[in-house]
Amino acid sequence: MRSAGGRPVRVGVFGLLGSGNVGNDGSLEAVLGYLRTRHPDAVVDALCGGPEDVAARYRIPAKRLNWYSGEYRTASRAGAIAAKGLGKLVDAVRTAAWVRRHDVVLVPGTGVLEATLPLRPWGFPYSLFLLCLTGRLFGTRVALVSVGAAVIGNRLTRALVRWSARLAAYRSYRDTMSRGAMRAMNVDTAHDEVYEDLVFALPTPPAGADPGSEPAGELGEARPGPRGTVCVGVMAFHGSDDDRARAEQIHRRYLDGTTGFVRALVEEGRPVRLLTGDEVDRPVVAAVLEAVDSPLVTAAEAASLADLMKEMAAADTVVATRYHNLICSVKVGTPTLALSYSAKSDALMDRTGLGAYCHPAREVDTERLLGQFRELEQRSTELRLALSEQNRAAVRRVEDQFTALTAAVFPAAEADSAVQATGHTHDHDHAQREAL
Repeated sequence: MRSAGGRPVRVGVFGLLGSGNVGNDGSLEAVLGYLRTRHPDAVVDALCGGPEDVAARYRIPAKRLNWYSGEYRTASRAGAIAAKGLGKLVDAVRTAAWVRRHDVVLVPGTGVLEATLPLRPWGFPYSLFLLCLTGRLFGTRVALVSVGAAVIGNRLTRALVRWSARLAAYRSYRDTMSRGAMRAMNVDTAHDEVYEDLVFALPTPPAGADPGSEPAGELGEARPGPRGTVCVGVMAFHGSDDDRARAEQIHRRYLDGTTGFVRALVEEGRPVRLLTGDEVDRPVVAAVLEAVDSPLVTAAEAASLADLMKEMAAADTVVATRYHNLICSVKVGTPTLALSYSAKSDALMDRTGLGAYCHPAREVDTERLLGQFRELEQRSTELRLALSEQNRAAVRRVEDQFTALTAAVFPAAEADSAVQATGHTHDHDHAQREAL
């Protein structure tokens, strides 16, 4: 890929990538796939949370997002507080120098414009603001690609997020709720489009069962005796950014309710596979395994979204909390129940026809959850067929997103060649979609 000056276009990817959150890394993987397919000559590197992991896994140069390595740890000592303060100044210089070397910077998906989990304004919101500000100053096009957003209560966090969005050269969202949230925070969204979560661009593993057929006594009907595996995606959930004062109380109720649900499944003879979406979730897995001491309960070592999708594709049913756990389950067409912690989860479930199967993560009621779970399983065949059709449409929307992104932020000289390259691969892409 060449810029107007004839040199390869320099593309940066930016975010909390390589930091142990498989959803974030899945969004990065989708964007790198787009670049390699449509802009194969682009020179790509990253400014991210876990540069060692990103460099090793994706084979691109990567630098640390923050100068101070303890940026996301609580600072209580004077030395740590001073280092954090100094880091803000150093990061301003480092970010500006990095941005200036690029023609385009992509922020791939994830909830970068929300605070549905505990978030300090001087953490990632400040980093994102530096990126968008220096992009505007140096003429580097910063694109927020299929991102999530939510109305933010904290005034400083809200201001940083709002100005980041205003300064970006391009914005698109993964759902209409996100666009509405930015509009509510006084960002002009008249030219912003809604597409789909970038994870839908990733390959889908084969399903554990053919949704077009119904083995006797397995799908869509009650039968005596236990059925197949249930995947339960857990989370180190402590409430939202506005719930800090009662975070431990929220976490305890979530953990007790989830553990009670797993125990009830085991008592019915159901195998349970525990899944995570971030390294911070591992203590929750350990707590459930200790509380429900049974060989029927096992934990998966899922290092990527591909690993998660393989687990979910082989399961009868998924009950999950993390947003990208839900995305993965929906993507492989497995009937899904959400332990919902934010409006984004509710919106996803509504638009996939699973709106009746949301349960509040803050107030897990084991008996009510079991009732929803059993109703979900009774509709298994019907829901698998519906999800299959919706996933085909989601893949098309992500492809539309990538076409729009090329037209919006890549040099005009290269846009023509990218369109030509896309034309050569269109028939192949269409065949892949039809095979899903």
